[in-house]
Amino acid sequence: MSTDVDPRVRVDPAPAGTDLRGSAPPRRAGAAAALLGTTALLVVVAAWHLTQGTSGVGALDLLRFDEAAVDLLLGSRVPRTLAGLAIGLALGVSGALFQSLSRNALASPDTLAVNAGAYLAVVLAAVTGFTLPVLGSSAVAFGGGMLAAGLVLAMSGAGGSSTTRLVLAGSAVSLALFALTSTLLILFEEETTGLFAWGSGTLSQRGLGAVVAVTPLLVAAVAVALLLSRRLDLLAAGDDAARSLGVPVGATRVLGVVLAVLLASVAVTLAGPVGFVGLCAPALVRLVARRVPSVARHLVQLPLAGLVGALIVLGADAVVRAAIGAEAALSIPTGVATTLLGAVVLVLLARRAPDAGPTRTPPGAGGRVASGRRTTVALVVVWGLAAGAVLAGVLSGYTMLLTGDVANYLAGHAVPSVAFALDERLPRVAAAVLAGGALALAGTVVQAVCRNPLAEPGIIGITGGAGVGAVVVVTTVATASTALLAGGALVGAMLAFAVVYAASWRGGLDSDRLVLVGVGVSAGAVAVTTFLLVRSNPFDTPRIFTWLAGSTYDRSWEQVLPALVALAVGLPLVWAAHRRLDLLALDEDTPRLVGVPLERLRLGLLTLAAVLTAVAVSAAGVVAFVGLVAPHAARALVGARHARVVPLATGLGVVLLSVADTIGRTAIAPAQVPAGLVVAVIGAPYFVWLLARSRA
Repeated sequence: MSTDVDPRVRVDPAPAGTDLRGSAPPRRAGAAAALLGTTALLVVVAAWHLTQGTSGVGALDLLRFDEAAVDLLLGSRVPRTLAGLAIGLALGVSGALFQSLSRNALASPDTLAVNAGAYLAVVLAAVTGFTLPVLGSSAVAFGGGMLAAGLVLAMSGAGGSSTTRLVLAGSAVSLALFALTSTLLILFEEETTGLFAWGSGTLSQRGLGAVVAVTPLLVAAVAVALLLSRRLDLLAAGDDAARSLGVPVGATRVLGVVLAVLLASVAVTLAGPVGFVGLCAPALVRLVARRVPSVARHLVQLPLAGLVGALIVLGADAVVRAAIGAEAALSIPTGVATTLLGAVVLVLLARRAPDAGPTRTPPGAGGRVASGRRTTVALVVVWGLAAGAVLAGVLSGYTMLLTGDVANYLAGHAVPSVAFALDERLPRVAAAVLAGGALALAGTVVQAVCRNPLAEPGIIGITGGAGVGAVVVVTTVATASTALLAGGALVGAMLAFAVVYAASWRGGLDSDRLVLVGVGVSAGAVAVTTFLLVRSNPFDTPRIFTWLAGSTYDRSWEQVLPALVALAVGLPLVWAAHRRLDLLALDEDTPRLVGVPLERLRLGLLTLAAVLTAVAVSAAGVVAFVGLVAPHAARALVGARHARVVPLATGLGVVLLSVADTIGRTAIAPAQVPAGLVVAVIGAPYFVWLLARSRA
């Protein structure tokens, strides 16, 4: 693993000058006070949590030890409270281990895709019909989480060299894994009943059996982690220094990662993927360590992170129940509240720890410039493929058509069955074409402005905001019009963009900070969307869920018109600004030297990208990776000059989403897979290859 450390994101277990062999009594007293104080607060919150429930039994009934109250406690409330304690402890210790091993303050089971991998493994087991005991489910989740974490750590250089690379790698792998999981949930609805809400993290338990079964595993894993605390303290000084003191660095890292994944898998088995507890708990412990330095020692840091994690989980659940009532809170996964909290923490950490890792390389910088002939050939081939993809989309589907059928339809002589098929199919094809082009164009702008070939509208929060806006309209207006849906998506995208831009601004706009803040806002948008989804009419849930996965199902011409207008206006505007985009992609100083109003130009271009993304979401749902893959592939074909990249990337976006839509409609007809899921499955391997290539 990489030994390079970014000093701005390094997680120091002990401040400079601390004697790792021992601590003075006042420091020991400070650590003990932190542990005892957190434990006392946790006891208070747990007691409050026990008094909450859907029945009329209150705190006084519990104190009188009424028989009915005792039965209620043991049957419902105690299992839920103990599950919260176990999950928080597991995730808190897991996050602390990940951050220490990678020396990265943003490492956690979420940003390393451990939760996503464990979730996919459990859903796969359900789909294949395996009925496993609790420990068997933990083993399955452990396998999926281990594979996901290994992939992310390998692609990001163990996270130590670049915070941005780690978060981007984890976000991309999580997107791909959640896409596969969503596909299984859609295709195997009966086998996976209840797993959607569980996939957002819920404390609901059926008795004490599951908690009792995983407790020995949890205790053993935490105990082994504490035995590693001395090694972890020494690793903070650097790999070479640790080796000189006799620490087996490689073995320690492998064992630490295995323990961290195992703990996260235990949490997933009990409650599903509870978001961002593993990020928040260690972050809060580091704040305490600033005032109480002895807390930074891993013998204190690990259990304290676990206690804080349990406090976050139980506190979030208790606050939600107190705010909206226990009855209503049954439908709100606890992971929604913790993810919202984690999104805020991620944004704050991103503001405090800007990154200057290798992902800051300008898109296409240093690449050769393609000849005019090569560019012409590439444009002809790509737009020819786009035309072919459109034709294939029109002809393919549950009912296969011929070109003659289309000709007769256009002439007004089609038979009823053909007319019915094309009336339904043509708007869908148009939605895929226009949304693909708009997302690719927006991605080209975002990558140039961020000078980051790994950025895209989805990763910087715009897509998630548009999704929230559209879902708000769908869930609050019974018969939402097309214009209202597009307007909701536009408002959501612009609000998300405004939050990301404002939070990223600190005496100027730092590109890496923009990406990291965007990831945090995206996570918050997912939590809000999940909240709205589980609170909506159950009959609307499958339709909304399918739309959120990026589907063109049941589209009309009115729904694709805004995307047509935005693309028709945006494409000439972006192409006209190609010289300024070239300057933006170079560095901070060159545009200013030639008189370009840098911040105003950035704001205008990113606003245009947000509008393009919003109309694409209103036309085709939430689609990821198109804005990442198309611009990068275009630069690989014709070089970095945006006069060539802009039209080629737009054409590639049309090809990618059109082909994905056609595959989704025809591969397992009459069943359908949303185009966004197909794109994610295609785009994730390309992203992994891109990370490996940029690392090299």
